[in-house]
Amino acid sequence: MASLVLLMAPPPDAGVDDGDTSAAPRPQTGFGFILAGGGGLADGARTSHEGRRAVLLTRQSGTEEFASIAETMGIEIIEEVYQSGSDDPRGYLGSGRLEMIGTDLHASRVLASHPWHGVDLVLVHHNLTPRQIVNVHDDLQMECWDRVRLMMELFTQHASSAEARTQVRIARLAADRSVLREIVRRETTGERLGFGAGGRHAWRAVLETVNREMGSLRRRQRKHATSMSERRRQRARSGALSVGLAGYTNAGKSSLFRALCGKDVLVQDRLFSTLETTVGRMLRGPRVLMVDTIGFLDDLPSELLDAFKATLAESLECDLLLLIADCSDSTPELKRRLNTSRRELFDRLDDDSSPQIIVVLTKSDLASKQQKKAASDLVESLALHTPYILSSVTGDGMDGLRDGILRSLYGKPLRLQLLPATGEGHAEIAEIRAACHQQGVVIEENEQEGDSTELLLWLDEATAARLFTRFPDQLVPVEQQGEQ
Repeated sequence: MASLVLLMAPPPDAGVDDGDTSAAPRPQTGFGFILAGGGGLADGARTSHEGRRAVLLTRQSGTEEFASIAETMGIEIIEEVYQSGSDDPRGYLGSGRLEMIGTDLHASRVLASHPWHGVDLVLVHHNLTPRQIVNVHDDLQMECWDRVRLMMELFTQHASSAEARTQVRIARLAADRSVLREIVRRETTGERLGFGAGGRHAWRAVLETVNREMGSLRRRQRKHATSMSERRRQRARSGALSVGLAGYTNAGKSSLFRALCGKDVLVQDRLFSTLETTVGRMLRGPRVLMVDTIGFLDDLPSELLDAFKATLAESLECDLLLLIADCSDSTPELKRRLNTSRRELFDRLDDDSSPQIIVVLTKSDLASKQQKKAASDLVESLALHTPYILSSVTGDGMDGLRDGILRSLYGKPLRLQLLPATGEGHAEIAEIRAACHQQGVVIEENEQEGDSTELLLWLDEATAARLFTRFPDQLVPVEQQGEQ
């Protein structure tokens, strides 16, 4: 995309005299600033936005989540500009309000005493159409990000693996392409190319470059998805069962994953700190694999999450699904986040092969008894099963969740008696014990009279049948012993 950046980059800003506002020229910003996460590309591929100052434009209340995303990136929101009413199809806010904001932004560049001095970014609390983002950029003559472009920049900062970087790049190019098409439409409307209209626009070459790169990235993504699918099939053939973790971003999925698996993963109180898939074996359940992946967010365009479909598939194509939510959230916020997560899940799950879903309410150490009760009642009112309430930090409720996971995967635990070798072809008890520990999850182990051993373990039916066939005379279910 280097050619695209060069083509879209603005010329350098002219110098201004702080003492003469009338002579100060408006900055000559270019279209590079309205590409997804294109902030600062003209200044040399800016990757950090720590310390930037921004103005937030909105027609909606409840901008806390949007502001927290900006804060995660180190962006300080100086002021929130609110305008009531329905969205303007041309520029989201009305033309008069945009003109006033543009005047203030111009004054803030040359007056150190202006409240907005140092602002170099405009954030819009909405998923703007291509037409709106181009018009807002033109009216304000400053770098503008809507929700999609803010998320793209956040994803870019948090993408650490090749898989995540590929997915983020696809999402960014998909968002860029719609804006480029709007720019092309504006630039070419009513124009005749060359003598007799026989020419060709350079814009078409730019779009073709974007399409070629997206095609190349999607081929790479398909190869990665095929590889991930093959690994899932191999794990299934080995008898391992998988448990996926899904839920709203920053709900505590990675903390729960670390508590269940003991595997060191990135755990931060930041939105979208996890963008790639992490797989680990559950402690005290060596044949159970936990899968952590990207979280959901309200009002996120479906085509943006579609770029992460291979990563989501790793978590959703499982034997059991944990739907994670934060019980320390307020009831309205928890309901909104649960509805968002459930909607995204059901849109991506196959009705014929959907896994069983267990709801897990995390961060109980930050919630009061009333909050826990209200959160549990809310989950049941949404026609979901009674949730497990726990804290990944203190460990409260973790044992109950582990037992619930194993019960959902294996059913009731089996109590088996291991008999010593008494004839030809019999195995030693140590060999039978090792096979049980390898194939199942042993809860209790007691030595009995006559050198026999009794085990209580979680074991799926297919594996149990193989063990009974392998040790027909020495492995006996305790419940059936009296009948033989």
